[in-house]
Amino acid sequence: MTENIVVLVTVASPDEGEAIARKVVRAKLAACVNIIAGVRSIFNWQGEICEEAECQLVIKSTIKGFDRLAKMIKEAHSYDVPEIIALPIVTGAADYLAWLSGQVKPGEQE
Repeated sequence: MTENIVVLVTVASPDEGEAIARKVVRAKLAACVNIIAGVRSIFNWQGEICEEAECQLVIKSTIKGFDRLAKMIKEAHSYDVPEIIALPIVTGAADYLAWLSGQVKPGEQE
């Protein structure tokens, strides 16, 4: 299994997304974060169907850093139960994956 992952997180606004992105990259828990505006989410929350405008964060990280990354996201996030899911990167350009792994240092402090 690969050590590299993509973590998906939805946020309420571009400002919230940027704040979280800067925080996790600065902490070396992510190599890069894409902020995709204009996402429309339809979901079931507390027994009701809800629809919200959100932004999607696409966070490139490693499995070793996931627990600290998820904790940092939860602490900075405005939602009670934020989406934080990790997907394995099955393959990719070797030089990009080497760069990604080299940027993420989960043992270092902010």
